[in-house]
Amino acid sequence: MSYIDVTGKTEDEALRKGLEQLGMDRDDVSVSILERAKSGFLGIGASPARIRITYGPEEAEVAAPAEVKIIPEEKPAAPVQPAPAKAEEPAAARSDKYRTDMPRTDKPRPQRRPEQSDRPRPERRERPTPAAPAIDLPECDDDNARRIIAFVSGLLEHMDSAAEVKVYEQEKGRYKVLLVGERLGQLIGHRGETLDAIQQLTNYAVNTGTDKRIRIQMDAENYRARREQSLESLARKVAAKVQKYRRSVTLEPMNAYERHVIHAALQDVKGVTTYSVGAEPNRRVVVAFDRGEAR
Repeated sequence: MSYIDVTGKTEDEALRKGLEQLGMDRDDVSVSILERAKSGFLGIGASPARIRITYGPEEAEVAAPAEVKIIPEEKPAAPVQPAPAKAEEPAAARSDKYRTDMPRTDKPRPQRRPEQSDRPRPERRERPTPAAPAIDLPECDDDNARRIIAFVSGLLEHMDSAAEVKVYEQEKGRYKVLLVGERLGQLIGHRGETLDAIQQLTNYAVNTGTDKRIRIQMDAENYRARREQSLESLARKVAAKVQKYRRSVTLEPMNAYERHVIHAALQDVKGVTTYSVGAEPNRRVVVAFDRGEAR
């Protein structure tokens, strides 16, 4: 297998650069974090991250037994007669061969062919982009929405972000907050860590001192839907490997919501079972082979 090392402000940005450079999807490669980005407080003062993207055909984990072939006995080949030694040229002939006073014919050297810049390049596979979440509801303007907008706007101002805050009430006591703008990667962070932190702080600030608790979900650039789609694709790919090699696979650390997506995606897959191990924030999902269901 081959690999490349890529750097970026965040691990996600480095991953996007590497995938664009290779023209591959996330499911076609394996990613190893060499140096994590230092996000500081809520993404402020981030330092570059360095990752290694491995790609190419995978080696089989279990080697198949080699076939035994019967090769017919071949007759020994006739011995090769050594070639006659070349007679050594006389010293006078050798000296005439390399004389420098012989007349030279100056021939123009063949010019080097310029590199062709119009060579067809291999087509890059376009990755499907999930559609933006459909928000058919009008923007909310009740007391809770105004408190959400006031807190998040002040927080974004301290983070030097010009993102716009829009609030929708999906159902009673449940609010959807969208951060709208350009280059919101700093607000999303590595695997959505900064976005989760903003969401947790907003829930805490808005619910403090109130009798009725509300639930707030924060999103930016449709990250939640894109992340969920990526996790479901990863789950199916890992499940196929578990079924093929009958070995358990432990995934990278995930938060509770992402672990729930993996469990839900594989709950009806035969021959595979999932469970979580470890403690937060390093709790991981294990995709294991279920011998009972595989029969």
